[in-house]
Amino acid sequence: MPTLFAWLGNSDLRASEDVSGADFGPILMALETGAYERLVLLSDHGQDRTQNFVAWLRGKFAGAINVSHANLRSPTDFEDIYVAANGAVSAALSTSPGLQVTFHVSPGTPAMAAVWVLLAKAKYGATLIETSREHGVRPVIVPFDLAAEFLPVASKKADEALAQLVQGLPPAAPEFSSIIHRCGAMKRVIAMAQRLAQRDLPVLIQGESGTGKELFARAIHASSKRSAAQFVAVNCGAIPLELIDSELFGHEKGAFTGAHAGRIGHFEAAGGGTLFLDEIGELPLSSQVRLLRVLQEHEVTRLGASKPRRVDVRIIAATNRVLPEEVRTGRFREDVFHRIAVGILALPPLRNREGDINLLIDALLAQINREATSQPGFKHKTLSVGARKLLLHHAWPGNVRELHNALLRASIWVPDEEIAAEDVAEVLALTSSLSDDTILGAALGESFCLPDLMGEVARHYLGRAMAQSHGNKTEAAKLLGLASYQTLTNWLIKYKSNVRGTDSA
Repeated sequence: MPTLFAWLGNSDLRASEDVSGADFGPILMALETGAYERLVLLSDHGQDRTQNFVAWLRGKFAGAINVSHANLRSPTDFEDIYVAANGAVSAALSTSPGLQVTFHVSPGTPAMAAVWVLLAKAKYGATLIETSREHGVRPVIVPFDLAAEFLPVASKKADEALAQLVQGLPPAAPEFSSIIHRCGAMKRVIAMAQRLAQRDLPVLIQGESGTGKELFARAIHASSKRSAAQFVAVNCGAIPLELIDSELFGHEKGAFTGAHAGRIGHFEAAGGGTLFLDEIGELPLSSQVRLLRVLQEHEVTRLGASKPRRVDVRIIAATNRVLPEEVRTGRFREDVFHRIAVGILALPPLRNREGDINLLIDALLAQINREATSQPGFKHKTLSVGARKLLLHHAWPGNVRELHNALLRASIWVPDEEIAAEDVAEVLALTSSLSDDTILGAALGESFCLPDLMGEVARHYLGRAMAQSHGNKTEAAKLLGLASYQTLTNWLIKYKSNVRGTDSA
């Protein structure tokens, strides 16, 4: 079906309100050619003016008219325009894959026209048209191909910059290529991870929950010389205390009550490959002593055994704790820390990954749609502009995992195809631990204490900044907008925060 996509412009509105009928406006001029059976109309004007225009147009155009309302911050906001235009085209193609697509560049602002050109040349291969009183309707000829001429140049420059960081590295494993990112922080971390993958050394991955620590561990293993061997993932915090040594190091028959048969531990199971120790900060000190011997001597002694066994395994550890602080407080052994922290990766939280959230939203929602295709009553889910804005402005304390779960819950709960802003707001409210209502809407009265409330807020953000900076006071001060690490220290003392750290980078 030949379909015309166009923004509703002021010239079209004036034409519909012209009682003389002398002015057609760009959209009707294009439709009068008879080349189109359907119009997809994008509008950032009010509901009433848009409906009046559509009513006027229906009296002159017999084809189908679909309206897509867009809530733009301004008619020249490229991000909002792109999201709205791309969403409208994508939704139309998902229901009619063979659609013949034409974009009308005359109605709307220059920014809207520019986005149509980009979408036509770089993504959809659509036809472009323009209209004028002097020349009528005619095709827009763009004398270059963005995909063939310009995008490869940008990609090449990005590739060259990355190659300088990772000189001599082989092509990245698919696991690295599948890590969705655009920001410089993630590019640097991935480049470092590729370097570490080529060295058979222990790696410590630090980062908040949900930042993708296991994803990086698997990518490092897949890019290493051990890729053909086992990758064994163990969550140290999920093993009961009384079973940790048996699970990690194995046991002999009769080693303890209930040990009716011998079994190998995770170190032996990962022989020749990689053992991923997630949440290593949860290991008790007694197990850390046994772990130290494995790291030093490359041998493991099963519980109840007298002779050690040689093991050839690479250790990749991960934690969301600040291990240097754990060492200072005596909760983690310093010698074990220095054994595992040979190569260190610090994964940035999602809120610091500028430009990545939009990419992740699209990729995760596409994944959710694919996985739900075979389920009864499946409907392909899309996001409204308002819903996407809420997602883009959320802090995401749970990082990528929280984003995925929020999109999954919304896709399950919403019966329609489009997930609206109110749906996203409801989903986010269920998992928000510190809402504006808690701070700004607290009831005044005898139980209200402003200093206590301010102290609670200060301790919350002081703790977050120290965790994100891994105990570095200079970096934490920058995150909080404080003048120096001395100022941060004064805040820590004032609000009796028990978080400590180093004074400088």
